[in-house]
Amino acid sequence: MIYDAFQEKAINYIKDGHSVIVSAPTGAGKTVIAEYVINDCLEKNKRAIYTAPIKALSNQKFREFKDGFPGKIGILTGDVSINPHAPILIMTTEIFRNKILEEESDIADYSWIIFDEIHYMDDYERGTVWEESLIFLPKHMKMLALSATIPNIDEFANWIHSIHKRPLKVVKEEKRPVPLHFFYQCQGDIVDNVSKVKHLMRISERHYYYKGRRFPKKEHLKPNKATSLVEHLFNNNKLPCIYFSFGRKRCEYLAREMGGFDFLNVEEKIKIKSLLNELCWKYGLAEERTQLMLRPLIERGIAHHHAGMLPTLKEIVEQLFTSRLIKVIFTTETFALGINMPARTVVFDELRKFYGRFFSSLKTRDFYQMAGRAGRRGIDTEGFVYTRVNPRFTSYQELDKTIYGEPERVRSRFNASYATILNLYGKYGEKLYDIYPRSFHYFQEKEVRRERALELLRAKVSLLKDLDYIARGRITEKGFFAGKVYGYELSLSELYEEGLLEKLSEKELGMLSLALVFEPRRGCTEPKLNKRLKGLKDITDSIVLRIQKMEKHLNIKPFSKTYFYNLSPCLEAWMNGEEFDKVLRYADVDGGELIRYFRMTIQILREILDTPVASSVKERAGKAIGLINRDIIDAEKQLRM
Repeated sequence: MIYDAFQEKAINYIKDGHSVIVSAPTGAGKTVIAEYVINDCLEKNKRAIYTAPIKALSNQKFREFKDGFPGKIGILTGDVSINPHAPILIMTTEIFRNKILEEESDIADYSWIIFDEIHYMDDYERGTVWEESLIFLPKHMKMLALSATIPNIDEFANWIHSIHKRPLKVVKEEKRPVPLHFFYQCQGDIVDNVSKVKHLMRISERHYYYKGRRFPKKEHLKPNKATSLVEHLFNNNKLPCIYFSFGRKRCEYLAREMGGFDFLNVEEKIKIKSLLNELCWKYGLAEERTQLMLRPLIERGIAHHHAGMLPTLKEIVEQLFTSRLIKVIFTTETFALGINMPARTVVFDELRKFYGRFFSSLKTRDFYQMAGRAGRRGIDTEGFVYTRVNPRFTSYQELDKTIYGEPERVRSRFNASYATILNLYGKYGEKLYDIYPRSFHYFQEKEVRRERALELLRAKVSLLKDLDYIARGRITEKGFFAGKVYGYELSLSELYEEGLLEKLSEKELGMLSLALVFEPRRGCTEPKLNKRLKGLKDITDSIVLRIQKMEKHLNIKPFSKTYFYNLSPCLEAWMNGEEFDKVLRYADVDGGELIRYFRMTIQILREILDTPVASSVKERAGKAIGLINRDIIDAEKQLRM
């Protein structure tokens, strides 16, 4: 195989026994380096772990690698366990972090760890998982870290070298194999010169005065039609296109709006109908409602893709897209993490999105993660990126910063969970505080922020002692329980201590676990609960409120999560054996979202199986898993197809 210069450089470092960090644009070919490590491990009878930031990407990697390395690939993601002792094991970063901290773990059998998309360490909610994984990386493991382009990659590498004192090489690639050509749609015009966009935006900003007040001249704003843009792409031979929009409903609306187009010729129509029928039969969706609604669009070469869809329907859409029969796909940003799913053109519906806690202009790094899907290597000489600009919502300064600014530095989000702290306290006791100076947060921040982080760590240990998770310098039985349940430790452990888990039936145990993981959207309706479930809600509300008051007093953020029983009727109906379509009638969420929450419930129940609860509780947890993990909820079934 002929490698690009940066790929060859990284592989030579790996041959020489070094750990390597690779920073390169999306689509540059970083996965080739990971494949080299995997091949090399298999040839030398060694083992490797491949971590990905989200389950969808883990699943895609499993499908890709199992075809290339038959019988050698396994996967662990909390709700999926296939071939868990395989020489090449794919897992989420959370699973890897947990394995590192476990007293009894098979981690010693693996000689390489591959971190895909390691810039996710900057993620506000989950970034600490990557940091913890790197801090406690076993000495015997070599590391390959793959990242999008980030400006502080050397700082990141220097931190890792400072805590592990091992050979570490950095490989940076700035150029894309397929260059990008940028276009803009503003006020109905399509231009490829940013100064023209500035002129069009200035026209829209003209004002008039009435009684001394300044008002925009709205008559100057011309419609920016998505249909006009897609027609332009079709007429100029710039399909297939990935059209990014940051809302599920918006993706579906845009797909329907394109219903007047037909992008397929007669031969392609025959192929896509045949492949669609074959896939629907394979995944059991031949008569499924949402598939039937999407089918007329698919037969015109149009589709949408987002987290609210059934996982099997998303899989069908992905396979149709990789077959090059889908010409325009409207999708949320998670598609940017897909494997080998480039297109000739990428379109941004807007340059603002919700970042977990607030709406903001799209980060430059995120923009190029998505834009990097434009341009198919070996097929296109250039990729096309179109940005739709609405002057009412995006200023020229925001546009310029997003597209032409420097990618954001990766910043530490270190905030160790209670479970992590308990596992570390079990190993290090009061020397736990000596670990913080090894963090990227300590490496990056000034003294004031360092002291705050250390105060937060001390506050969490203090709370764990006040609640008797740590007593006389040792982890208690309740603390051991909490150390097995990451993210939901305190409230579930308090229920365990009070003996409530032993009083719950398998169905109630399932509904309790679902209430723990569910996060309602704004305006989500609350169902009426039966007397037994309402009593359970009162107990969990009381426990969480007590914990949150203690956290507030100690200035610990974020607070422990509240239980939400909104989906209890759905789960009860499902555990009673009802079909999924009927269960959806009780839901205030999309089908794909409901499946995700049911699978997260299974993960909680599996974690309970690994705690010191009574055998009767484990038996009921096992039964609950069996009642939930059937048909469309069974994630392993989909991966085995």
